[in-house]
Amino acid sequence: MLSRHMLFVTALCASLSPMALARAEPAAPVPPKAVPKSEAPKEISRETPKAEAPRLDPLAASAPATPAVQAIVPAGTPTAETLAKDAAPKKSRELPPLVVARVSADPMPTLSPATFLDTLKMADRYQAMADAGGWASLPPGLVVKPGARDPAIPALRKHLALVGDLPADAPASDLLDAALAAAVKSFQARHGLPETGLIGRQTVAALNVPAATRQRQLAASAARQIGSTFAFGDRYVVVNIPSATVEAVERGTVVRRYVAVVGKPDKATPRIEARITDVNLNPTWTLPVSIIKKEIIPKMRKDPGYLARERIRILGPGGVVVDPTTIDWASEKAANYTLRQDSGLDNSLGQVRIDMPNKQAVYMHDTPSKSLFAREVRFHSHGCVRVAQVKELAGWLLEGTPGPNGGASTWGPMEIESHIATNERLDIKLPKQIPVTFVYLTGYATPDGRAHFRDDIYGIDSPIAPMPEVATTGSITPRPTLKPAPARVMPTRAAPPRATGLVPPGLIPNVAASAR
Repeated sequence: MLSRHMLFVTALCASLSPMALARAEPAAPVPPKAVPKSEAPKEISRETPKAEAPRLDPLAASAPATPAVQAIVPAGTPTAETLAKDAAPKKSRELPPLVVARVSADPMPTLSPATFLDTLKMADRYQAMADAGGWASLPPGLVVKPGARDPAIPALRKHLALVGDLPADAPASDLLDAALAAAVKSFQARHGLPETGLIGRQTVAALNVPAATRQRQLAASAARQIGSTFAFGDRYVVVNIPSATVEAVERGTVVRRYVAVVGKPDKATPRIEARITDVNLNPTWTLPVSIIKKEIIPKMRKDPGYLARERIRILGPGGVVVDPTTIDWASEKAANYTLRQDSGLDNSLGQVRIDMPNKQAVYMHDTPSKSLFAREVRFHSHGCVRVAQVKELAGWLLEGTPGPNGGASTWGPMEIESHIATNERLDIKLPKQIPVTFVYLTGYATPDGRAHFRDDIYGIDSPIAPMPEVATTGSITPRPTLKPAPARVMPTRAAPPRATGLVPPGLIPNVAASAR
């Protein structure tokens, strides 16, 4: 019976060699080679010994495949080449670890219902310091490490005692001791600097700002809050533009503070008061007309494949997709169309957008370019606010919102990530809208009696520049634009007549307000 089977196989597979047929015949068992008892056991090699080829049962094994047999192998069977290709390491889509600049852990919010009056009182205090002569400047190139001595240290001690970072009764010395290093860290924290305790270039530059300038920062920041009707509530969000930070405030305490990237000086982030209504997962991005004209059209003239590479579609009336080759890129006709970037990891808004309807059409969002979050100076956007760890902020905003599986579920980190992995857009509406404000406070005071300062990156604290009007939603009453604050601001809420003149770049008053 065995011989008939083998003959039948031979007739079908004429290309099989006699050696292959012979290999299919049963072989006589080979007795194992006896090891002499006198032979000592050898050390086991770290290399795996080459195994002897197994002997095949002719009924269970087939003859080796020749080209003629390979031709009838099913197409779905993986070949050696396919298996090797699958075994090759694939490019990971996993994002690199996020590196962010260090921000203050102070639980005091930048903006609270008491900020206006506290800042006015602090402006008066700094005015008194300025009237008394302020403080002495330190050498610009001064560098002093903790534990070192320097002739400039006594002047530093007087300055820090005057502004409240060092106890007034601290002993005089030219040594940067532990107590003085702690006072330096306190000063650095109040000015948004790395809290190192080391006297270096940035710290010296902040120490050398005159008392009169600090007073003007406080007075101008207080004046920008006159007429605000921001609804604080138990939970609210504050973006302080000069700090480039985002604060999630709950019951008067900062529960989360995030590093942010805000607008460039020529594309400044506007001041707004609005309400957060939705969290968008896997958002699309509709390009503003200004970006189409200033950036997209010039790029398409040089690189016709730019839109396809960036997954940006051109949409005509009714949402019909338009072929980019039919557009005259030598003109500005492309601005008449809607340009929309598809959802995805490389979308300019990243994977999360926080929606807050307002007249300036700005919002907070994620970004695929996260390297800027590690910088100390973060003024690089077109006006919207990019937020590091925005998914965590989204989770805080979505607390109390029914999750993807109904009322019994929640939107935790796993649920947010799971939906983002689907690459499908989802707009999650908050059951209770959360107030949000973008403020421009270069000087402000907190209820603990401390003054905080940030650089006037947009240059609007100057008494010769009028202050732009705050942009508000329809639910919040707009306030009139104010004249520049005088050197000393009195605690009054009366709004003076509207100022005229040039507005710093990017800070354009509302069109509706200008028409009044």
